[in-house]
Amino acid sequence: MTEKPYGVDPPALRKSLGVVDGVAIAASSTAATTSIGIGLGVTAGVVGLHLPAIMLLAFLPILGIAGAYTRLNRVEPNAGNGYVWVGRSLNPWLGFLVGWVSIVATVAFLAYTTAVTGSAMLQLAGQAGVHEVAGLALDPGSTAQTTAVGIGVLVAVTFTAVTGIRTAARLQSGLLVFEYVVLLGFCGYGIVTGPHPFSLSWFDPFAIPSATALAQGLLLSVFCYWGFEAAFTVNEEVRDPRDASRAGIITLVTMLGLFMLGSLAFQRVLSEEELAGHGAEGLAFFGERLASQPLAALPLVALMFSAVASLQAGVIPTARGMFAMSRDRTLGPVWSKVSSRYGTPAAGTLLIGALATGVAALALVIPRLADMIMATVNAVGIVVALSYALTALAAAVRFRGLLREDWRQGIRAVVLPSLSAAALLGLGGYLAHSFYTSTDHLEVSADNGWFLLLAPTLMIASGFVAAAWAKWVRKSPYFRTGRGTDADAPQLLATTSR
Repeated sequence: MTEKPYGVDPPALRKSLGVVDGVAIAASSTAATTSIGIGLGVTAGVVGLHLPAIMLLAFLPILGIAGAYTRLNRVEPNAGNGYVWVGRSLNPWLGFLVGWVSIVATVAFLAYTTAVTGSAMLQLAGQAGVHEVAGLALDPGSTAQTTAVGIGVLVAVTFTAVTGIRTAARLQSGLLVFEYVVLLGFCGYGIVTGPHPFSLSWFDPFAIPSATALAQGLLLSVFCYWGFEAAFTVNEEVRDPRDASRAGIITLVTMLGLFMLGSLAFQRVLSEEELAGHGAEGLAFFGERLASQPLAALPLVALMFSAVASLQAGVIPTARGMFAMSRDRTLGPVWSKVSSRYGTPAAGTLLIGALATGVAALALVIPRLADMIMATVNAVGIVVALSYALTALAAAVRFRGLLREDWRQGIRAVVLPSLSAAALLGLGGYLAHSFYTSTDHLEVSADNGWFLLLAPTLMIASGFVAAAWAKWVRKSPYFRTGRGTDADAPQLLATTSR
């Protein structure tokens, strides 16, 4: 048994979820509607009319990553997932780094999604004829206005997440049904009626303008897929840990289908200039090209619902990850306090909401929403690639014995995760080098390479500082073994699968 960091039995989360709940949480965290409505336009600005190619290409390493998560979850279900798996199989410092960058990346994502939510609401207000409030002209492209509105929504969904994950999953399920019906309807109609002819070159990655554009496009696409692993952060709250694995894979395959549908529809309906030029308002513009009001507003409503759901879904897995780290005394005890009423890490959830609100306010130094989105997506893409790669390498190391026992299983458990990790590390390193060599000065701008590199560098560096504090000040036992507090996998799996 692992040492109990607080001298008592570790706090337990309430087991109340099934595979459908896991899919709802993971799909909301991935936020397909938001990724299609905003991410496709941002990515098109880099790779041009090759969105289907880049989405398919990015799916390959992500599939290898998903396989690694599934196999690791099968033998050691833990709310900390990558933090525990990497710490045990590779090194506790790297394990802590995986947990840390996942937290800071999600907080940055929450700040970004806060502004996206506010932008969607202001766009809806404009379509309803409300163009100013108290003499202030409403501008959905203003970071200040969109952040102010979005923070109000973030506060509301944070309190909802506190009251119980089951309630949150039910809310997200309802929002997802509406989103997907709208997406399927408009994208299907766009593919059939769009004025731009279909071209096989859309699927040709070799036609992308440059190697740098290919690397950046791939990391932007990885960002779009990011979130499927939210299903694994609730693996201590599902009735059977294997349901978390099923939910993660189902979500990932669903996202591929939706992203391909959205890519084809957008390129059939919009020109390259229109795709790249509308940023956070891309989905609304797409809807207006296909229908008149009030039907044209439906994609924008779906975007708003997606952003609201992803705010809540972002709070939930982050609080669970910090809960797992707190049990090991790598973070303070406040993060592992479980509400006796709701069975959730209530205090940690509220603190995550507060941190995201603070980061959202810091984003005001970038006045244009489109620039803030580009800076956030690039930063998160690099650190997510690092986190995924380390988790895949942990799986390859942990199951390397299968190469001798069963070569077919070995390929799936060792070779494919290793190739996925190498691809993501190579992409992240190449893009970081491109950012560094693209300029000779620092400027707060989404066009400045040093600025785009600064955020992920600070995220990673702060992780090593926090790890040093946990090891030598908190004296966490995690740094002696890399094992999580709840890492008795065979016994846990046998108990929860009855």
